[in-house]
Amino acid sequence: MLSEDILYLSAGELGRRIRRGELSPVELTESYLHRLETLGPKLGAAITVTRELALEQARQAEKDLSAGHWRGPLHGVPFGAKDLLSARGIPCTWGAPPYKDQVFDFDATVITKLREAGAVLIAKLAMIELAGGGGYSNGKASLVPTYNPWDTTRWAGGSSSGSGAATASALVGFSIGSETWGSILTPSSFCGVSGLRPTYGRVSRHGAMALSWTMDKLGPMCRSAEDCGLVLEAIAGHDPEDPGSADAPFSYTPAAAGDSSLRGLRIGWIKEDFEKNGQSEVEPLYTAALEVLRGLGAEVREVKLPDFPYGTIASNIISAEGATCFADLIRSGRVNQLVDERQAKGLSGGLEVKAADYLRAMQIRRLIQQAMAKVYNEADLLVSPSLLFVSNPMDADLNTVFRGGSGIGAAGNLCGLPGLGVPMGFAGPEGVGVNGLPVDLSFVGRPFDEATVLRAGRAYQQATDFHTRRPPLA
Repeated sequence: MLSEDILYLSAGELGRRIRRGELSPVELTESYLHRLETLGPKLGAAITVTRELALEQARQAEKDLSAGHWRGPLHGVPFGAKDLLSARGIPCTWGAPPYKDQVFDFDATVITKLREAGAVLIAKLAMIELAGGGGYSNGKASLVPTYNPWDTTRWAGGSSSGSGAATASALVGFSIGSETWGSILTPSSFCGVSGLRPTYGRVSRHGAMALSWTMDKLGPMCRSAEDCGLVLEAIAGHDPEDPGSADAPFSYTPAAAGDSSLRGLRIGWIKEDFEKNGQSEVEPLYTAALEVLRGLGAEVREVKLPDFPYGTIASNIISAEGATCFADLIRSGRVNQLVDERQAKGLSGGLEVKAADYLRAMQIRRLIQQAMAKVYNEADLLVSPSLLFVSNPMDADLNTVFRGGSGIGAAGNLCGLPGLGVPMGFAGPEGVGVNGLPVDLSFVGRPFDEATVLRAGRAYQQATDFHTRRPPLA
């Protein structure tokens, strides 16, 4: 089996070594499979390991390379997909008991695009049941609860929990997650990986479980910002099967080695209330990150977000749309089979949202989008911690530990803006871990300006090494 040093390489570097003939896609896949089947169960990272399919795809990748047919930078690289994405003939449980035996006879568009890019589907990854659309009490609201590789008494984050844990512990080369209200950036922060929430509409959701058709996004979770760009290039683009899909392909060009200047870039930083909504240990990491950005040449200035009730607006929209998506489940009574009672009650309650309240929320959402557009007259990017706290204990009451969060995370999701989370250091209550637990810094850009978001994230990672750290479990 290949060493950890190889398995922890970025997807981009794995792809480069495969293309040069220094790595075999089959050997790489076998090594990740071994790690998934030995370490994976300790973390609860995967629901289904797709061994036969993965080896078949890896052998095909080798044949293509031998024939001189290189499919791109992800050719031969194994990945995992959150278990709300359909893959032909493979269980797709949505993390929930009522759907534990569900199988589709088609591939989600993202799965198809990654197969065409030569990537190898190695696992379906654990998730909070139904992506947590009804709310949930703790991190065990899943068919397979996922533990944090940095401290296995703690949660990997939701709802893309398996994607975060699997990427952080090198069970996969990269993964795909989904975000409606923080479900990529939260596990990325808790697990210390780089996660990209693309602009709403940039990536097709055909073949993905629907929770909120006006807020759902699919995106990569990787070991570097550069990897996120490479994966986004492979999965972006218009899809007639998704009515919300934009005609907006994406091409990623990595910066030249050593080119980390952010000169000329205006970055607006958001002042956060750590005392009220977070942990005091995270604040100095944020201050240090802003100094790194200044040192890279960016103009860093404080900006203020428009004053809106982001949480209330998002809650109304997600409740109404989620209950509509799962109306049959609710009315049949099977909703009571869910692991978390709060989740079942929350989804059922969504059917009671009045049309007037939903429409009013959508109207205010439009006002938020207009107000945010004015903020971007002052800055090219906005920056803030992805979360103001580190991973919580698995059994912790989420009503208590999630006291608040990053304002730009809330605004970014409502407005469908691209956001990139990258590790900015380690913090935590005294005695947590050896050096604390990871926390991410988020860059949030204008619609369809992932290029600038990725530029900032990559430059920050060239100046820091937090993204290269490995959890002690692995």
